[in-house]
Amino acid sequence: MIDSFLKFLTYEKRASEYTITSYKKDLSQFNAFLRYHAPNTHIIYASHEDIRAWIVDLISRKNTARTVNRKVSTLRSFFKFLHQRGHIKKNPTHKVKALKAKYPLPSFVQVKEIFNLLDKHEFPSDFPGLRDRLLIELFYGTGMRLSEMTHLRTSQVYLEEKNMKIEGKGKKERIIPCYDNLVLLIEKYISEKGKYFDKQSDYYLLVTNKGEQCYPMMVYRTVRKYLDQFTTIDKRSPHVLRHTFATHLLDNGADLNAIKDLLGHASLAATQIYTHNSLDQLKQVFEKAHPKA
Repeated sequence: MIDSFLKFLTYEKRASEYTITSYKKDLSQFNAFLRYHAPNTHIIYASHEDIRAWIVDLISRKNTARTVNRKVSTLRSFFKFLHQRGHIKKNPTHKVKALKAKYPLPSFVQVKEIFNLLDKHEFPSDFPGLRDRLLIELFYGTGMRLSEMTHLRTSQVYLEEKNMKIEGKGKKERIIPCYDNLVLLIEKYISEKGKYFDKQSDYYLLVTNKGEQCYPMMVYRTVRKYLDQFTTIDKRSPHVLRHTFATHLLDNGADLNAIKDLLGHASLAATQIYTHNSLDQLKQVFEKAHPKA
């Protein structure tokens, strides 16, 4: 039944490979727990009490509340699938409540720091240097995810329309506008890439020094290399530039729903975390605008 659920995620929900791997691991862990603590109970007949016992076990093994909630979320999806298919009469996760968890605020680069990197720093004049600059500019200028960056095809970039089509989670597509300087940089990069590599390298926009598709670790190392020089924040990853994109938009008055669409979030709840980062900005606006402030 687990295999059927994973196939459902793959072919009907079009979930990412990472999501499917994560769900498979969670369900295998729960199944192993049942085999040890309730050997006569098949996973599809697990009760509310079985799930609660697993949660207690996870907590006793020093799992964080966020980790436990994620694993329980996997069970919710699994048993919802079973219930909708008529394999079970009741969903045992209905009475299971999420644990209270503290979610850290996303780190982001200050405006001055990102401008020092993109506008004042001299990148190497060769192809790798141009590629690195475009890589940083794309993250900050579009807010795309790492996986979206490495899979971005040249054909998805529409320079005349000044936008690009991003294929996000669940194969959902969204259109992201490009500002003029980013368009010019992409044009220059594509021209230079054509001097170094054959037509095969045109398939993916960003390529390695050998003209092959960029891979996650290479992108991560590149971002870390440059952020190390311009910011002191602890986290210096591609996702930090995505957070920076969203935070700076919000700080400058962008609508939260518009940011949600640009980021490719399924719900507004995932985007609202950026409102906490913008609290200082809101305080400044309040102090300047309110008569009593």
